[in-house]
Amino acid sequence: MSRRPLIAGNWKMNNNKRETLDFLASFLPKTEKLTAEVVICPPFTNLYTAADKIKGTAVKLGAQNMHWEEEGAFTGEVSPGMLKEIPCDYVIIGHSERRQYFAEMDDTVNKKIKSALRYGLLPIVCVGESLVQREEGTTMAWVLSQVEKALKDITSEQLEQIVFAYEPIWAIGTGKTASAADAQEVIGAIRKKIAKDYNQDVAEKVRILYGGSVKPENIKELMGEADIDGALVGGASLKPDSFYALCSFQH
Repeated sequence: MSRRPLIAGNWKMNNNKRETLDFLASFLPKTEKLTAEVVICPPFTNLYTAADKIKGTAVKLGAQNMHWEEEGAFTGEVSPGMLKEIPCDYVIIGHSERRQYFAEMDDTVNKKIKSALRYGLLPIVCVGESLVQREEGTTMAWVLSQVEKALKDITSEQLEQIVFAYEPIWAIGTGKTASAADAQEVIGAIRKKIAKDYNQDVAEKVRILYGGSVKPENIKELMGEADIDGALVGGASLKPDSFYALCSFQH
């Protein structure tokens, strides 16, 4: 079956309100003919601004993180219900920067996935290895273990709502990109694992993205691989021209 390509822009801690408005004013008029699904993920403070501007367009909105609880004494956190109210369509879960700097663990990633799905938010779940793990040859074992723990007690029906993003940590913001063949090898293994743990039908439906220094120059090669269904884009998603070039790769 053919999976619809998905290009998601993770703005991280960039773009204030004015920059968000300027980006959308330039980007949105170009998006009518895009065949890929496009998601932008601004900082929390600009989600309402972005939601207002993309209303009625094909562009979807995503948040960069959320807490798994519905409400409570969690200073500085944002709940899934708050994101749905905006309304967000997607939420990034388990990004390597969250894991590295904010002690996010596989079990909290799993809790967040379940909570997002309860609220009708589609999770973009990030997995990936460090440079040390890549050099030690433990990439596959590490990444597949992250996938398995993320999917603990997740049903086949729920899995169809989840997007995975394979992001080798050593390629994020470094300018280094895993070769298309390297990315395909890991993403293909993720799909095989899903087929083994669930079934082939579900595995064929799950979209798996590549992330890590994705640019207009390398998107076509990456998208030429059988199992790569799109990209989770960092720096190149901050400028409307470069992000549009990524989103229109198939034209």
